[in-house]
Amino acid sequence: MTDVNPKDHPTGNAEKDPDDWTTGDEPMTGAQASYLKTLSEEAGEDFDESLTKADASKRIDALQVKTGRGVD
Repeated sequence: MTDVNPKDHPTGNAEKDPDDWTTGDEPMTGAQASYLKTLSEEAGEDFDESLTKADASKRIDALQVKTGRGVD
């Protein structure tokens, strides 16, 4: 057995395709809705409150690029 500490690489598997999420078809979380509403307003786009977790994540990614918030 190796002594692998997941805290040494906390983002190792944090980036998972939303289409592969086991809970991706559930309604978006409150945090997602809040952030998505903010991004939608900044981008001048409609906010869709009916998105799933996975779709909200993809929409957040797209709006981050459009608004410049996703740029490191």
